[in-house]
Amino acid sequence: MSREPKIDAYIARAQPFARPILDKVRERVHAVVPDIEEAMKWSHPAYCKGGRIVIGTAAFKEHAAVNFWRGQELGLAREEGAMGQLGRLRSRDDLPSNFDDLIAKAAALAESAPAPRKPRHASKPAPEMHPDFAAALSKAPKAKAALDGFPPSAQREYLEWISEAKQDATRHKRIATAVEWLSEGKRRNWKYENC
Repeated sequence: MSREPKIDAYIARAQPFARPILDKVRERVHAVVPDIEEAMKWSHPAYCKGGRIVIGTAAFKEHAAVNFWRGQELGLAREEGAMGQLGRLRSRDDLPSNFDDLIAKAAALAESAPAPRKPRHASKPAPEMHPDFAAALSKAPKAKAALDGFPPSAQREYLEWISEAKQDATRHKRIATAVEWLSEGKRRNWKYENC
């Protein structure tokens, strides 16, 4: 069994109650999957198969956590307010009786195929350009070119800002400001870009 020195150090720094839990998880993972790889991921001990995370652990002030990377496929759900799917572990006895089976299934999943990805949501459509804004941009080609050159999210910021105006006077003032800023190549929230 190859051991990652950083995991040894992590366990040594953990709260006294958490050390036996982390040691037990480590022992069981190596017993069930002898060729498991140890690594530190996001500053926490992780156990990988073929470079893919199988299981991760973490120790906190009052509990430890175990997180199966593909826990949903194992039928595990996170406990409310806990990092891992096995709830808040306070002793070795809190590990489930089928822990070895979970480890074996998780390792098989890691070897089989990449984890399924959540479907990407379609990008939010840009709101309609207000006719007054379109008329103002037709008289300011530099501003129109800047707006057209921005990514959709930056265009949406201007279009929403103008369309959200409730009064005509407010809309006209925003349009004048937008044309001025766009003529200078500035995004809607340019003041906050270097904060």
